[in-house]
Formats: sequence, C-alpha cells, structure tokens
Amino acid sequence: MRPALSILFFTTLSGAGYGLWMWLGLGLALDAGSTPAARAPLLVALAGGFLLSSVGLLCSVAHLGQPQRAWRALSQWRSSWLSREGIAAIACAVVALVVAALVWNVADAVLLRAAGGILAAMSALVVFCTARIYASLPTIAAWRDPRVVPAFLTLALGSGGIWLWLLLAGSGVDGVPSTARALALAGLGFVVAGATLVKLGYWRAIDAAPVAGAGAATGLDRFGHVRAAENPHTEANYLTHEMGFVLARRHATRLRRVVVAGIGIVPVGALGMAIGWPAASPWLAALALASVSLGSFVERWLFFAEARHVVMRYYGAHSGASTASH
Repeated sequence: MRPALSILFFTTLSGAGYGLWMWLGLGLALDAGSTPAARAPLLVALAGGFLLSSVGLLCSVAHLGQPQRAWRALSQWRSSWLSREGIAAIACAVVALVVAALVWNVADAVLLRAAGGILAAMSALVVFCTARIYASLPTIAAWRDPRVVPAFLTLALGSGGIWLWLLLAGSGVDGVPSTARALALAGLGFVVAGATLVKLGYWRAIDAAPVAGAGAATGLDRFGHVRAAENPHTEANYLTHEMGFVLARRHATRLRRVVVAGIGIVPVGALGMAIGWPAASPWLAALALASVSLGSFVERWLFFAEARHVVMRYYGAHSGASTASH
C-alpha cells in the first residue's frame, strides 16, 4: 500500500507519547515520587507525552477526507477499532490530567500510585487499539500476522522510554549513579532489543508467506493455473495507485537494516554506555532518540509499503498501472 505521511507521523509520534506515559505511569505505580523535588520532572514528562500524543492524533485527523466530521468516528465503538482508539485516547488524556493535578499538589502516595497504574494501562490500551485497526483487516494478509500488535506495543514502549530518558537526563535526574538507575536503563535496553526481535520475526513471517495470484482472487484456482487474457484496465485508477504500491526487494532489505540499527543497535549501545558513564547521559539519550525516531519512521513506512491489499490479486503484480519502486 502507498504510505501516507499523516499516518506515519500519527503512529510514530502518538506511539512514543503513549509509550512515555506507560513508563511514567508504571514508575508512579511502583514509586509514587510524591516529593516536591520530583514534581517538576514528572510534570515535564507528562507534558511531553501529552504533546507527542496530541500532535500524532492531529496528524491522523488531517488524513481524513472530512476532518470536521472526525467526531463521528467515536460513535461506532461497538464495531470499529478506530472508534475505540479515539475514546480510549480521550479517556487517557483525562487520566493524565488527573495525574498531573495529583503530582502538582503532592497528593497522597497511595492515590498517586493508583492513578499512575491507570495511566499506564490506559496508554497501553490506546496503542493496542491502534494496532488492532490494522491487525483486524482481513484484506491485508501481512497485517493479520500475530506479531503486529506486539510490534506496535514494544516499539511504543521503546521509543517512549527513550523520550522519557532524554527528558529526565536533561533535567539532571538521570545524572546520579545508582542501582535503580542502572536497572531502569537495562530494562529499557531489553525492551528496545525485544522490539527489534519482534520486528525481525514479523519480516521473516511475511517473507515466507505464499503469494496468492489471480486464481485466488477469482475463485477459479481450483481448476488449475489461472492467467488473465488481458489487463483488467487500460490506465491507472485509484485502487492501483493506493493499493498497488510495490517496493523493490533490494530497497526493502536496505531499509530493514536501517530499522534494525535505528530502533535496536544504536539505542542499546547508547543505553549500555550510559550505565557506566552517567555524566554523558544527556548526549547519549539525544543520540538514542535521534536514532529511534528515524528507525521508527522507516519501520512504519515499511509496514505500509510492504503490505499487499487483496484487490491486487485481481489486478496482478505486473499490471502496467501498478506503481513500482525500483
């Protein structure tokens, strides 16, 4: 399928924002951080997550044909994952505002822990709903792979965790060596490595999947090999333009290497260096963020570019109107 920039920015930015809130909520649930000294960094982190998720959601609205009617998408929550995502995003923003109010007022630790746990759960729910929008589509075989939802969740956690690391390092919170700090950075490193492994497994699975042809599209494959006598059209149309995007395998291989380096190798290396070199944590966090941002964007571009819609079984991979990238 042809990747749309608005959707790429939406899924990467909002995913990072909710991933940041997942880490922040989990941290609050485990250690309330209700001291006045922790108030400013926590509020900055909450604001950062709100900015990322809001910009991402605005990008998704811009992708709609009639943005002014976006509110109607919330009415189909019984059957639409898009509606469920929108409702969950609104609820999550409300929870984040409640957490910010509790942090600002240095509220009771038990109450703050409960609110942090809810924030982490709601953030994970939003990312889950986003992933299910694509994973629930039977017309695109690559998105039906069971690794799609884990890939969205782990990449959101990885990118969001690095955003949080940079915000804390920039505020000086990450500059003091401690066992807790080392464990937190190591945990983030495992999440980032896990996201990379999940993606590698996904690529291996879609590469091994059989390619269905015109016979499957017409239902005539039970009679043997089916070949179209002529092209189903004489010029490009909307379907071949949007659904018939073809990415050359050599380009896909190179871009996958960029993703592995961007979301895996460079961030893990930066996190490992930061454990033993706390003074360089802000610079290492900035490097990791630049790397994971590029890697996440390319990963999401590939997610769409490598997906083949079932309608192209009819038009055929070698249709003259197909858009190929060589």
